[in-house]
Amino acid sequence: MEPLTPPEEAALRAVWQAGGGFVKELLAHLPAPRPPYTTLASTLRNLARKGYVRGEKLGNSYRFTALVGADDYQRRSLGTLVRQHFQNSYKELVSFFAKEEKISADDLRDILRLIDEGEQAADHEAKAPQS
Repeated sequence: MEPLTPPEEAALRAVWQAGGGFVKELLAHLPAPRPPYTTLASTLRNLARKGYVRGEKLGNSYRFTALVGADDYQRRSLGTLVRQHFQNSYKELVSFFAKEEKISADDLRDILRLIDEGEQAADHEAKAPQS
């Protein structure tokens, strides 16, 4: 999928928060200063063209709904970031944050615990009898 501009990301977040809606409704979910109605409408049409939202014509207006979920978008965006800036290595990403002092030793211990729990759950599922 095509990358998004910051205004497109903000509009997509508004669609997620509202669960979809008309331009006027979505404006209320954007942070101040809010863009003009026509700017948001253009941004939403761009998101539809890029495949992130769908615009359904109802009367003289369009109601927009998300085609891409927040979790899926986050996964794709992080993957792109890691590929482009960290040689496709999540280890390099974590190392960067550690060097920049953006992550603490306690945070790293929590991450290791989550990894261990995930591995244990995967081992448990692999050993479970198949029906």
